[in-house]
Amino acid sequence: MGSGVEARKGRSDGLVALLFLIPLLFFYGLYYLYAFGFLAQVSRQRVSLTFVNAVNVGWDNFRLVATDPLFRRSVLNTLLFAGISICAALTVGFLLAMMISTGVRGRKLLYGIFLLPSLIPLSLFATVFGQMLETKDGAFNSLFRAVGLPGLQQDWLGNTGSGYAAVAILLVYLIGLPIMYYTSDVTSINLSLIESATIDGAGTWQIFRLMLFPLLRNTHKTVILSVLLGSFRAFDVIFFSTGGQPGGRTSITGTYIYNAALGNDRVGYAAAASLIVLVIALLISFGQLLLTRKDR
Repeated sequence: MGSGVEARKGRSDGLVALLFLIPLLFFYGLYYLYAFGFLAQVSRQRVSLTFVNAVNVGWDNFRLVATDPLFRRSVLNTLLFAGISICAALTVGFLLAMMISTGVRGRKLLYGIFLLPSLIPLSLFATVFGQMLETKDGAFNSLFRAVGLPGLQQDWLGNTGSGYAAVAILLVYLIGLPIMYYTSDVTSINLSLIESATIDGAGTWQIFRLMLFPLLRNTHKTVILSVLLGSFRAFDVIFFSTGGQPGGRTSITGTYIYNAALGNDRVGYAAAASLIVLVIALLISFGQLLLTRKDR
């Protein structure tokens, strides 16, 4: 009898919550449906930012985007930088989070250093980092000159290899959010398991690698998906740091679309590129969901 009453009460509470959410869901869905419809319409046109005198070009914009080597490079860069971020999150981010959670000396300093980018606008942080990459007066080259290692100076934004290295350094530092995921989820682990392993003689590295890492499997999935999808929204990180230099070789999909929209009558082209990127992101999300379900 009691369970039936509780079940009815739970359904009633869920219905009340849904009634409160319906207006928000309606406006939220209407906004995105309108935006998607408008984007789909513009993607088949040759039109400027004024959206006047539009010319219908059919599927030409999609064909041009798909055959543009710079677009393909931007997609590959997006996935490559996502891979770098994921590797950094699952290794450096995980270890830092475990060190912070276990009370290592200086943990507050570590937490502050790696959470700093999360507390300030990424555009500001990336701009400062971009200034550090300047060939003549940048902090990196100035440091190499100061310590007597001028041979290590680089034209960071002028060479493809150093440009990729600069982005990799920046992305490794931007792992504050994964660290927060790990530090919050590690509290749900049964500490008696760790205590038993310690009594049996397991070392710190063994506990991290053989116990904590497997136990946080669901957190790994959350980190991978959030970082992977976040890489498609990392416009400010790349635009304000390297600007896609040199010659667009470090450009990602966001900076590619932005630069494409600046051309004359190129808004439709940029809209077509946006839709292709959206489809890629949705396919990645769908694939991740399928893999997550299979693992359950």
